[in-house]
Amino acid sequence: MAIFDFNTLIIQTSADTLKKIAKYNPFTLHKKGTRPKAIWALVAVCILWGTTWVASKEGVRYLPPLQLAGLRQLSAGILYMGFFLFMRAPLPKGKEWRPILLLSLLNFILSNGLSTWGVKFISAGLAAIMGAIFPLWLVIIGLFSTKEKMPNKAIIGLLLGFSGVCIIFYDHLHDFLQPNFRFGILLSLLATWSWAFATLYTKKQAANFNPYFSLGIQMVISGTILTVGTNWTGIAVPIFTMPWQSWAVIAYLVLMGSVFSFIFYLYALQHLPTELASIYAYINPIVALFMGSVFFQEKITIFILIGGAVALLGVWMVNKAFRNATAFEQPEPEGM
Repeated sequence: MAIFDFNTLIIQTSADTLKKIAKYNPFTLHKKGTRPKAIWALVAVCILWGTTWVASKEGVRYLPPLQLAGLRQLSAGILYMGFFLFMRAPLPKGKEWRPILLLSLLNFILSNGLSTWGVKFISAGLAAIMGAIFPLWLVIIGLFSTKEKMPNKAIIGLLLGFSGVCIIFYDHLHDFLQPNFRFGILLSLLATWSWAFATLYTKKQAANFNPYFSLGIQMVISGTILTVGTNWTGIAVPIFTMPWQSWAVIAYLVLMGSVFSFIFYLYALQHLPTELASIYAYINPIVALFMGSVFFQEKITIFILIGGAVALLGVWMVNKAFRNATAFEQPEPEGM
């Protein structure tokens, strides 16, 4: 997020909603961009958000995963909150705190925390693919929660998506004999489920409070809980003995994975068609696979390539179906 992709976790509102409130983007506050700049901004998003899976995997080599997630969330949240407080944005009031507290749990403590934990046991590329298919869970939830007819293209996309996952896991059948691998897969699945519920809940609550400011508050709350919790339980590495590599990873995840990449994404959304801007969700896993093979010698097999392609095609069909549908509406695809 960064890892679950916490990067994609910070854009739970739909792309259209983000466009409407893009005035808060400091990068384009008084400027009109050009298409080439927007394309380069989108390229940066594809690369940066893809590398966060690898950065998180590097980070859990030096810190307990939940401590890493907590410090990252707390640092990024302070930056987000600081910006909006500087802009004199009002704090939430009364009932506005309820969705913020719930989303702190779903978005960050569970989705980002569990996905960061999961990448300790599975490859960055596999974790990124599992994160990318989360729209498929939205379809399954929709099958049980709405009386509207599901678009045929969404059903086909759902079948394709999970077929791709089966192809991928065919290459990992022997790995399921390892308890750590099974645990990592379970953590990643729980992260995607939590993210799916958070996405649907956010879609209903997005208009109640500035979603940008809300994300900053959510990160501060969840980051504080995880940081205090890991220290209280004694599993955290004392802050003054943390190796420099862990600080480097946190700085990268906060600045490049959360702050600058989010600004670049907003810039791309403002000056590119929404469908083009959302392409990063399909490129992130490719970047994660490549970077994982470079830095961690993670194997890229024909099953992973074919299965990943089929799964992402399914996700594309699901998002395409709901983008065109009027009865059953779904958020834009998101990245880690």
